[in-house]
Amino acid sequence: MPLTKEKKATTFAQFSGKETNTGSIEGQIALLTERISQIAGHLQTNKKDFSTHRGLMQLVGKRKRLLNYLQKQNLTGYRQLIEKLGLRK
Repeated sequence: MPLTKEKKATTFAQFSGKETNTGSIEGQIALLTERISQIAGHLQTNKKDFSTHRGLMQLVGKRKRLLNYLQKQNLTGYRQLIEKLGLRK
C-alpha cells in the first residue's frame, strides 16, 4: 500500500520543518524508513516475493547512502535523526 499525500506531508513537516521542503535529506530518509517498514511487513507474510525483496534491498541501500551523506555534512543532525527514527541500537 503506497503512502498517501497526507502521510508524506506530515512526515516532511515532522522531520524537515515544512511540508513543502521535500528535498531535505532528513525528510527523504524518514520517508524511505516508512516505506522500508511497510515492505518488510509485506515480506513477513509473502516470503517468496523475491522481486519485492530486491526492491527492499535497493531502498535500504539508498537510505544508507543518504545517511552517509548526512553524517558527513551534519553530524548532530544525523545523530538526532537516527535517534528519532530508532535506526541504530
